[in-house]
Amino acid sequence: MKDYIKSLLLFFFLSYFFSWIIWLPLYLPKFGISVLPVLPFHHALGAIGPVSAAFIVSKIDQGTLGVKNLLSRVFMWKVNFIWYIIALFSPFILLAFSILTKYFISSELKLAGIGISREFPNFGFVSFFLYNIISFGFGEEIGWRGFALPKLQKHLHAFTSTVILTLGWAAWHIPLFFYRPGYVEMGFFGTIGWILSLFTGAILLTWLFNSARGSILIVAIFHGTMDIVFTSDSVDTDIMNITGFFLVFFAIAVLLFNNLKDLSQVDRQTF
Repeated sequence: MKDYIKSLLLFFFLSYFFSWIIWLPLYLPKFGISVLPVLPFHHALGAIGPVSAAFIVSKIDQGTLGVKNLLSRVFMWKVNFIWYIIALFSPFILLAFSILTKYFISSELKLAGIGISREFPNFGFVSFFLYNIISFGFGEEIGWRGFALPKLQKHLHAFTSTVILTLGWAAWHIPLFFYRPGYVEMGFFGTIGWILSLFTGAILLTWLFNSARGSILIVAIFHGTMDIVFTSDSVDTDIMNITGFFLVFFAIAVLLFNNLKDLSQVDRQTF
């Protein structure tokens, strides 16, 4: 077996292992076991899995140099300002278009509560924003895009790498289907739609990562802002569906204007 495949398999195994162990107190009650304590922000602690796996496997593969290289890309902020604008604002622009579309269809305009979650009622918009970027933004993206994507892209085209990464990323979420309300209620067709939406997001994240020349900071910001848009409790189902529809068109535009080899206007990033 090729070394890069071994590294990727170890990375995914460790990501699942750490996250699924951390989430045990949250999904074991589904199986009648409720003895383990649930900590504050327990769900977010699961993001420790991908980031820990990325640094461990980087250390195994390349020693201290591998860890330093990964860490340098976490704080790689010297990129074209356009990528900051896209990462920060494009999800909110899509949401705004969706709200306006819903208004033209039904004459209903709901703005209160955007960026607020019932799970964290004490969080204002800024707190919720920072929570998402720090937890699942950096926690996940240091692993998925920071480590796994460039490993795959070193041997495969960007589009093929994105397909493979999406499958591994989706599998990481399996425990959530036993305790997170939005996942528990999906059903078969809802799950298929969710996987497709994850793939759509993965295309955009690959595009941003390669275009920003490997900046984990950029994809962490985009991941965090996407989470804010899609987890705001006040946003009704119709608006979420419309936002998802616009997101698909965003991803299609990326595919149309970039070759499948690199999914960007520059060479795909490999490390």
